[in-house]
Amino acid sequence: MFKGSITALITPFTKDGEIDWPAFDKFVEWQVEQGSDGVVPCGTTGESPVLSHAEHKKVVKRCVEIVNKRIPVIAGTGSNNTAEAIELTQEAKDDGADAALIVTPYYNKPSQDGLYAHYKTINDTVDIPVILYNVPGRSIIDLANETVARLAQLKNIVGIKDATADLTRPVIMRNEIGDDFCLLTGEDGTTGAYLSQGGDGAISVSSNVAPQLCAQVHKEWANGNIEKFQELNALLSPLHDAMFCESSPAPVKYATSLLGLSTDHVRLPLLSASNKAQALVTQAMEYAGLLDSANKINKVVNG
Repeated sequence: MFKGSITALITPFTKDGEIDWPAFDKFVEWQVEQGSDGVVPCGTTGESPVLSHAEHKKVVKRCVEIVNKRIPVIAGTGSNNTAEAIELTQEAKDDGADAALIVTPYYNKPSQDGLYAHYKTINDTVDIPVILYNVPGRSIIDLANETVARLAQLKNIVGIKDATADLTRPVIMRNEIGDDFCLLTGEDGTTGAYLSQGGDGAISVSSNVAPQLCAQVHKEWANGNIEKFQELNALLSPLHDAMFCESSPAPVKYATSLLGLSTDHVRLPLLSASNKAQALVTQAMEYAGLLDSANKINKVVNG
């Protein structure tokens, strides 16, 4: 089962707008070294809508090669075109990804039966574990709990990234589906509540910037260290908010630029973080000890 802190990776760009492959290689390696429990290339945070098909495939393949089976690689392979989603998912499998993260088809607005048929067709065509991705704020449609329960009966549907921020859903899905289905929040700010309602982990944006802290949050929860869990969760709370103060991934790319991990460049139609967003991100990073107070992180993590 996929669990813990799984990073929804940025795709670093050069100042000319090309993929910065050396920065990507170093960034993925850093995520592994810092203790992330998994990585997701080519998701929303990876700016998948503005990657060409060739770039998409190369990012997934490169990520798999760098990780080298040390942690799971869950490739973003969703599309509002079922045939394209199948093609991307098959390519991810061929390149060695451990699972596929497949977003609900956006813009088309399929019915619940249409959503079921979309995912079932992928399930029947490509033999790879699939994590559903429900994000109504971007896709407009909502993958209903009842549809998730139907899909969970299929061989390859193993979990869901739930970005609804509806904290009644994990316990309902756990009751309806059982313990073998992986429940991952897609909203960093809900991590504590989601875990307490039966969740298994998070596909995280904040862990691009604070992978060690984010991973430690989940470890403290798993070990029953509630006081330490609460302390770390509170430390990260302003960062979670700051990562979405403007359209993602502009804020997180600015944050990674402050750490010297990438430029802050995003591709149009997104713009780099505004001055106001930059101030919010900087303040949150300082609060978490990520810029000039490294000792604060060590003190909180190591006690």
